[in-house]
Amino acid sequence: MFSFIIRRVLLVIPTFLAIAFLTFIAIRLVPGDPVEARTGERGISPERLAHFRHELGLDQPVWKQFLDYLWQIAHGDFGTSISTQTPILTEFTTLFPATLELAICAMLFATILGIPAGVIAATRRGTFVDYTLMGAALTGFSMPIFWWGLLLILFFSVDLGWTPVSGRIDLLYYFEPVTGFMLIDSWLSGQEGALSSAVSHLILPTIVLGTIPLATIARMTRSAMLEILGEDYVRTARAKGLSPFRVVGIHALRNALIPVVTVIGLQVGALMAGAVLTEYIFSWPGIGSWLIESIQRRDYPVLQGGILLVSGIVIVINILVDLLYGVLNPRIRHAR
Repeated sequence: MFSFIIRRVLLVIPTFLAIAFLTFIAIRLVPGDPVEARTGERGISPERLAHFRHELGLDQPVWKQFLDYLWQIAHGDFGTSISTQTPILTEFTTLFPATLELAICAMLFATILGIPAGVIAATRRGTFVDYTLMGAALTGFSMPIFWWGLLLILFFSVDLGWTPVSGRIDLLYYFEPVTGFMLIDSWLSGQEGALSSAVSHLILPTIVLGTIPLATIARMTRSAMLEILGEDYVRTARAKGLSPFRVVGIHALRNALIPVVTVIGLQVGALMAGAVLTEYIFSWPGIGSWLIESIQRRDYPVLQGGILLVSGIVIVINILVDLLYGVLNPRIRHAR
């Protein structure tokens, strides 16, 4: 188990370096001049241009800029925002709880609905229920996030007026953040109606962000369950006269969840990618909105550092899922 953990952890270093390199190169291929973005001046004089380029380190060779950037990261410095002059790590830690709260709710929504849907579809294979659930899953998987979000806003917010259109809580409520999680902070504030307002603001973004993971988990659970239900030990359990709940819920589902756990871990990356669009649609003040605003402002250090930080989190979560998978399935630990 120890060598398995070491192998997985060592994979983090080259993966992180590759992402840092690709992000660094991609940012420099984006049109626009970061010096103009910082000064807000067009037609800047050559002297001022040279001064700011030297200050930003842009007068150095690209390879030296990259090595300097890696050295900064190694010391916990992800740079400073051009537009706000605030350390990127500070802005990230301030905004990340909003994205994390949304991602957790979306994953809970996807898992709580996806696994039962997959189990029901597998146990009703070939029936109307199976076709309906898998058809809905395929539709959800194919649904463009932007279009899906706007559709829900038009129906539930504009036509029915059941949910707010944007934001994390009504402007009537104000309190100092304690944890950064609006559900917890609104509850701690003790203000009447604050928690229900936070919940109502969270419903539509959660559904939009959780739709694709929900569809993926449902399809994977169905596939894994069908394979397990055909195993000899499941047929033996049925022959012994065990109840369908015990056969499916205890013997089959526990083994079928092993690949599903891996899929749930991989969906974290999809959640982070989907959060960018979802937060922009619902004006959710998280990392996704922050990155899109940095593109609009041509704040390249924010874009570069933000992507790298999000990638680092996704890598760590995937490593943890790999380790959990190794615990659940010992054969994986010995695979080369």
